[in-house]
Amino acid sequence: MTTRLIDDSLFEDGADRADGAEAAEGAPLRLVGARCSACGTVVFPRQNSCPRCSDGHMAGHVLPANGRVWSWTLQAFPPKPPYRPPAGGHRPYHVGYVDLGEVLVEARLAVPRAEIRIGLPVRLTTVPAYHDEDGTEVLTFAFRPDPEGER
Repeated sequence: MTTRLIDDSLFEDGADRADGAEAAEGAPLRLVGARCSACGTVVFPRQNSCPRCSDGHMAGHVLPANGRVWSWTLQAFPPKPPYRPPAGGHRPYHVGYVDLGEVLVEARLAVPRAEIRIGLPVRLTTVPAYHDEDGTEVLTFAFRPDPEGER
């Protein structure tokens, strides 16, 4: 099956990593945000001006692959466009904010309801978002439980 990332600009070396969470060299998939050169504010996704000081240059900044669930909820109804429901229609899924240390990232949470909790250690992964008209599976970023994070 052919896959692609939903937006290569969200990922470090995104074009080379569309096949899942591990790169060919074994390095983890990473999101890329931006850091302000003046005040150090980190944002995700990238943006051209700093939301805090508007003085500095925003340069690409690779984010950690591991974090902790900061808050979460169930996305029980279909989001507004550009959301594209999967074949068979919308199925509820968990979303939340993941604390990556320098920034909170809003993301899907690939975590069973029985395991999800604030403070849960999680690791970046990809999950299917939808299929293009040609059958290509489009992957988006998400976070899954990270048993290594409990140590």
